[in-house]
Amino acid sequence: MSTAPAKSVNAFSIDVEDYFQVAALAPAIARDSWPTREYRVEANTERILNLLAEKGVHGTFFVLGWVAEKSPGLVKRIASAGHEIACHGFSHQLIYTQSQSEFREETTRAKRFLEDVIGQPVLGYRAASFSITRASLWALDVLIDLGFEYDSSIFPIRHDRYGIPGASPAIGRITAPSSRTLVEFPMSAATFLGVQVPVSGGGYFRILPYWLTRRGLRQINEKAGRPFTFYLHPWEVDPGQPRVKVSAFSTFRHYTNLHKCEGRLRRVLTDFSFSTMRDVLAGQGLIRTAMAAAPASQSPAAA
Repeated sequence: MSTAPAKSVNAFSIDVEDYFQVAALAPAIARDSWPTREYRVEANTERILNLLAEKGVHGTFFVLGWVAEKSPGLVKRIASAGHEIACHGFSHQLIYTQSQSEFREETTRAKRFLEDVIGQPVLGYRAASFSITRASLWALDVLIDLGFEYDSSIFPIRHDRYGIPGASPAIGRITAPSSRTLVEFPMSAATFLGVQVPVSGGGYFRILPYWLTRRGLRQINEKAGRPFTFYLHPWEVDPGQPRVKVSAFSTFRHYTNLHKCEGRLRRVLTDFSFSTMRDVLAGQGLIRTAMAAAPASQSPAAA
């Protein structure tokens, strides 16, 4: 008697940042105003932690360094609940707007602080707004220098702010400009009528109908035969967040279906199997487990 194939285990991730740090709202929010803004990321992250506990799911939390320094207790609570802590940079600046030295300094600061808080190496990195593009592939070398084992920043689509059209959608090693390699877990896109459609979460998850996201994710698991990564931000389960006046397009991107997002999140957690990105990559034989990982390395610039 035949048995149904085992469910693919996919990577669940949260990019831990607050609503006022999002690129879509940046034209209306000065960076130096961040400390004066209503701070909602702690409560929203706790809301997601409670849901994950209810569903018995562990995930990877890419924590912004700015948030980590303000809320180290939150970082500790995430880690103590069995989730993976990974790095989302420090100030949520697009990489290709930074110099290499600025990027190195900020990323070093964020990684070291997270490691000091949790007492473990931080293996993974995700760029603000997926801003490792063809113009900023040099960032891969910085990540290798700083001891990261994997990146999850490359989106194999065309977009006005990010993306590398034609990049491989498969998990594997990517070659940096120095010819060294790093494991890449790309953001998820499915093919509909020959077009790559983003189905990995975030704004796409809120704006596209749920059936389309589910169909695309199943296509990755069942037809492509590989795990996908799913992501969300804490502010996306917060329809009561302050409204910021921005362009109509940015308003559409940021605020559409916030009131539906938590319900959809419950559905995706039921419809698919998830674990941490670290564990999915270890299961693929691409990285070592956290227990076997080497101690956190020093940045050459700071040694």
